[in-house]
Amino acid sequence: MLNHITIMGRLTRDPEIRSTSNNTPVASFTLAVDRDYGKDEQGNRQTDFIDCTAWRATAEFVGKYFQKGSMAVVSGRLQIRDWQDQNGNKRKTAEVVTENIYFADSRKDASARPAAPQAQAAWAEQGQEDEGQLPF
Repeated sequence: MLNHITIMGRLTRDPEIRSTSNNTPVASFTLAVDRDYGKDEQGNRQTDFIDCTAWRATAEFVGKYFQKGSMAVVSGRLQIRDWQDQNGNKRKTAEVVTENIYFADSRKDASARPAAPQAQAAWAEQGQEDEGQLPF
Protein backbone atom coordinates (compact mmCIF):
# COMPACT_ATOMS: atom_id res chain seq x y z
CA MET A 1 0.00 0.00 0.00
CA LEU A 2 1.09 3.55 -0.66
CA ASN A 3 0.38 6.38 1.77
CA HIS A 4 2.53 9.39 0.97
CA ILE A 5 1.68 13.08 0.94
CA THR A 6 3.74 16.17 0.14
CA ILE A 7 2.33 19.63 0.83
CA MET A 8 3.73 23.16 0.81
CA GLY A 9 2.38 26.09 2.77
CA ARG A 10 2.92 28.56 5.59
CA LEU A 11 2.73 27.78 9.30
CA THR A 12 -0.36 29.43 10.77
CA ARG A 13 1.19 29.69 14.24
CA ASP A 14 4.39 28.82 16.05
CA PRO A 15 4.80 25.04 16.43
CA GLU A 16 3.60 23.59 19.74
CA ILE A 17 6.35 21.40 21.21
CA ARG A 18 5.53 18.82 23.89
CA SER A 19 6.94 15.59 25.23
CA THR A 20 5.16 12.31 25.80
CA SER A 21 5.28 10.60 29.20
CA ASN A 22 8.49 8.82 28.15
CA ASN A 23 10.10 12.13 27.00
CA THR A 24 9.60 11.63 23.25
CA PRO A 25 9.40 15.09 21.61
CA VAL A 26 6.32 15.82 19.48
CA ALA A 27 5.53 19.00 17.53
CA SER A 28 2.09 20.06 16.30
CA PHE A 29 1.58 22.74 13.69
CA THR A 30 -0.83 23.72 10.93
CA LEU A 31 0.03 24.58 7.34
CA ALA A 32 -2.10 26.93 5.24
CA VAL A 33 -2.00 25.40 1.76
CA ASP A 34 -3.44 27.26 -1.24
CA ARG A 35 -5.39 25.17 -3.72
CA ASP A 36 -4.09 25.15 -7.28
CA TYR A 37 -7.59 25.60 -8.66
CA GLY A 38 -10.80 27.39 -7.81
CA LYS A 39 -11.42 30.80 -6.36
CA ASP A 40 -14.14 32.15 -4.09
CA GLU A 41 -16.69 34.85 -4.99
CA GLN A 42 -14.14 37.64 -4.37
CA GLY A 43 -11.53 36.01 -6.64
CA ASN A 44 -9.34 34.81 -3.76
CA ARG A 45 -7.68 31.42 -3.84
CA GLN A 46 -9.16 28.80 -1.55
CA THR A 47 -6.92 27.66 1.29
CA ASP A 48 -6.87 24.40 3.22
CA PHE A 49 -5.57 24.32 6.79
CA ILE A 50 -3.81 21.00 7.33
CA ASP A 51 -2.78 19.74 10.76
CA CYS A 52 0.69 18.20 10.96
CA THR A 53 2.52 16.25 13.66
CA ALA A 54 6.26 15.59 13.86
CA TRP A 55 8.04 13.21 16.22
CA ARG A 56 11.50 12.89 17.78
CA ALA A 57 14.38 14.66 15.96
CA THR A 58 12.00 16.05 13.33
CA ALA A 59 9.90 17.62 16.13
CA GLU A 60 12.99 19.22 17.65
CA PHE A 61 14.04 20.54 14.22
CA VAL A 62 10.59 22.07 13.63
CA GLY A 63 10.59 23.71 17.06
CA LYS A 64 14.06 25.15 16.58
CA TYR A 65 13.87 26.51 13.04
CA PHE A 66 10.23 27.13 12.08
CA GLN A 67 7.81 29.78 13.28
CA LYS A 68 4.50 31.36 12.32
CA GLY A 69 4.63 32.45 8.67
CA SER A 70 7.52 30.15 7.68
CA MET A 71 7.07 28.54 4.27
CA ALA A 72 7.63 24.79 4.52
CA VAL A 73 7.43 21.65 2.43
CA VAL A 74 6.18 18.70 4.48
CA SER A 75 6.52 15.11 3.34
CA GLY A 76 4.90 12.28 5.27
CA ARG A 77 1.84 10.10 5.53
CA LEU A 78 -1.84 10.84 6.02
CA GLN A 79 -3.31 9.50 9.25
CA ILE A 80 -6.98 9.41 10.27
CA ARG A 81 -7.70 9.26 14.01
CA ASP A 82 -11.03 8.42 15.63
CA TRP A 83 -11.99 10.14 18.89
CA GLN A 84 -15.02 11.13 21.00
CA ASP A 85 -15.98 14.69 21.87
CA GLN A 86 -17.33 15.81 25.27
CA ASN A 87 -20.87 14.84 24.26
CA GLY A 88 -19.84 11.30 23.31
CA ASN A 89 -20.12 11.91 19.56
CA LYS A 90 -17.66 10.02 17.38
CA ARG A 91 -15.30 12.26 15.42
CA LYS A 92 -12.50 11.77 12.90
CA THR A 93 -9.41 13.91 12.45
CA ALA A 94 -7.03 13.84 9.48
CA GLU A 95 -3.42 14.89 9.97
CA VAL A 96 -0.10 14.56 8.23
CA VAL A 97 2.52 12.64 10.19
CA THR A 98 5.67 14.49 9.15
CA GLU A 99 8.62 12.39 8.08
CA ASN A 100 10.60 15.23 6.47
CA ILE A 101 10.24 19.00 6.50
CA TYR A 102 12.13 21.41 4.28
CA PHE A 103 12.61 25.18 4.19
CA ALA A 104 10.66 26.68 1.29
CA ASP A 105 11.30 30.39 1.95
CA SER A 106 13.80 32.18 -0.19
CA ARG A 107 16.61 33.64 1.89
CA LYS A 108 15.23 37.10 1.13
CA ASP A 109 11.76 36.18 2.46
CA ALA A 110 13.20 34.47 5.54
CA SER A 111 15.39 37.45 6.40
CA ALA A 112 12.36 39.78 6.32
CA ARG A 113 10.92 37.96 9.35
CA PRO A 114 12.76 37.93 12.67
CA ALA A 115 14.66 34.70 13.24
CA ALA A 116 13.50 32.26 15.88
CA PRO A 117 15.07 33.13 19.26
CA GLN A 118 17.01 29.85 19.40
CA ALA A 119 18.53 30.50 15.95
CA GLN A 120 19.47 34.06 16.93
CA ALA A 121 21.13 32.83 20.12
CA ALA A 122 23.07 30.10 18.28
CA TRP A 123 24.28 32.63 15.72
CA ALA A 124 25.36 35.05 18.46
CA GLU A 125 27.23 32.29 20.35
CA GLN A 126 29.33 31.65 17.27
CA GLY A 127 30.22 35.35 17.10
CA GLN A 128 28.84 35.62 13.58
CA GLU A 129 27.63 38.88 12.12
CA ASP A 130 25.58 39.03 8.95
CA GLU A 131 26.77 41.91 6.85
CA GLY A 132 24.60 40.87 3.92
CA GLN A 133 27.60 39.89 1.78
CA LEU A 134 28.59 36.54 0.42
CA PRO A 135 31.82 35.07 1.86
CA PHE A 136 33.52 34.73 -1.54
